[in-house]
Amino acid sequence: MTGTPLRVGLIGYGLAGSVFHAPLIAATEGLALDTVVTSNPERQEQARAEFPDVRVAAAPGELFDRADELDLIVIASPNKTHVPLATTALKAGLPVVVDKPVAGTAAEARELAALAEERGLLLSVFQNRRWDNDFLTLRKLLDEGELGDAWRFESRFERWRPQPKGGWRESGDPAEIGGLLYDLGSHVVDQALVLFGPATQVYAESDIRRPGAETDDDTFIALTHASGVRSHLHVSATAAQLGPRFRVLGSRAGYVKYGLDPQEAALREGRRPGSDWGTEPESLWGRLGAGESPLTGGGTPVPTLAGDYPAYYAAVAEALTGAGPNPVTALEAAAALDVLEAARRSARDGVAVAL
Repeated sequence: MTGTPLRVGLIGYGLAGSVFHAPLIAATEGLALDTVVTSNPERQEQARAEFPDVRVAAAPGELFDRADELDLIVIASPNKTHVPLATTALKAGLPVVVDKPVAGTAAEARELAALAEERGLLLSVFQNRRWDNDFLTLRKLLDEGELGDAWRFESRFERWRPQPKGGWRESGDPAEIGGLLYDLGSHVVDQALVLFGPATQVYAESDIRRPGAETDDDTFIALTHASGVRSHLHVSATAAQLGPRFRVLGSRAGYVKYGLDPQEAALREGRRPGSDWGTEPESLWGRLGAGESPLTGGGTPVPTLAGDYPAYYAAVAEALTGAGPNPVTALEAAAALDVLEAARRSARDGVAVAL
């Protein structure tokens, strides 16, 4: 991409803003991180230290007052602010990227999508784990027919955090849109829908396990897809023994993969995208085979494709210049929110919910 870089305003410099969005924006050809919005003095200093040329604002209003100087707004602030900030940005004539979940309800997501369409503006949702190394590898195996007909998809995003960390992500206030169902659940549900298509039925179990915890920290979601595939999705902060990230069973073979994509850890450590970005050692490769557990040597190691979070913002830059499609639409995010809302109802009432 050539020409003047598109100027990006980033709202929020907590985990999402500082670890994911700012580094990826700065690494993307055709984009320039212009302004970071945070009211926290320590985070303001952190932003200046990490990006010496960036402007810092204390409130989103300062950003919108300069709407004519910007080309994209990225919203990485707490979940409850996503809809009002995205609405304000779109009404100011600015394209928007919103961290997941884009909204608390599917209806709100569709209202935002309608507003963006009405204004002729990009509205994209940061579902970065579509570019995880294991997801890209699994998608390739499915596309090439290596598993035959897919029958069952097991996906786990598990952690061992026996003590709550606090903060809005673990708040019991429904207005905060916290809890694992909407946090990690947004990732595993999105991945299942991308791989196997729309869901027709949702069943869920959701628990608060840890002393002092206020919202769900151990949740299971079962999906029946229109394609016939069944997905079993686990998100937990209370898993003392971690299961495989993926276990996918088909008519010809199965694929089992342990371990998380390395990109988040690399970003947290301050590393930036480069020539070996998103790669992992052979010892972590998944295995493809039939009839025996991979833990006892069954199956053949499958080289894991490199993870590619930078591809998301590269696609956003192309979409803004008319050179490519929106990488993740708000309507796709709304479909995932349909599932999350159904899962919440299912867990509350103890019934399967038809979509």
